[in-house]
Amino acid sequence: MTTTVEGAANHAPTASEYIRHHLGHLSNTHQNGPVDFSVIHYDTLFWSIAMGVLGCLIMWMAARKATAGVPGRFQAAVEMLVEMVENQSKTIVHGDRSFIAPAALTVFVWVALMNSLDFLPVDLFAAAFRALGFGEPHHRVVPTADLNGTIGISLGVLILMLYYGIKIKGFGGWLHELFAAPFGIYMAPFNLLLNIIEYAAKMVSLGMRLFGNMFAGELLFLLIALLGSTATVFGFAGQVIAGSIWAIFHILIVFLQAFIFMMLTLVYLGQAHEGH
Repeated sequence: MTTTVEGAANHAPTASEYIRHHLGHLSNTHQNGPVDFSVIHYDTLFWSIAMGVLGCLIMWMAARKATAGVPGRFQAAVEMLVEMVENQSKTIVHGDRSFIAPAALTVFVWVALMNSLDFLPVDLFAAAFRALGFGEPHHRVVPTADLNGTIGISLGVLILMLYYGIKIKGFGGWLHELFAAPFGIYMAPFNLLLNIIEYAAKMVSLGMRLFGNMFAGELLFLLIALLGSTATVFGFAGQVIAGSIWAIFHILIVFLQAFIFMMLTLVYLGQAHEGH
């Protein structure tokens, strides 16, 4: 019995190994260097698509069950959300909002659902994989805690910015603004560099902001989970109390970050409708 206990203790991961394992991705190959386009994070792809499908299903159910009479709680909540997004889009975007407002609503619902995956227990899928006989594969559930996921969404916003910039101003007007704004056509090379940096900064900051907040929240959940491994009353109580407090506070962060991402999307698309 003593040998078995000692062996189990020797094979138990350290705190740093535990965190590194839970922050690892289920991918096709090991990443070499900070930029490696050959790497595919299967967990990020799966949960992003799954939450996108779930979001479409929720909105479809709300539209299918919509009535002209007194709405139920589910319909009322969805109508409040739609009205909130519509009002924000009216304030920010001065132009055709037939696509922009639904796109902003989609962004909010999708990001909120992906962020909400952070409420799942950190060891839930590790235990499920062990029970199914898959061992201990790396698996991260929160797509927005992966920089690849958030930069991918912000890249979509950048494409929409370019599309509306060209659509509203015409290709010639957009190209002229790219070279002439803000310091005049005689400063064309400097203007071009400045505008490219502005586009890149908007995309990167949009993705980095969401990633940084969700990654920090995920890391804090892991640190709180480690309190239970101390096998003491203080550790157990600390895990329950700190975990409960942080989970409640994290509810605000989850929806706040989704709202900020939606608002910045509207702001950037609104700016694409305006000239310098």
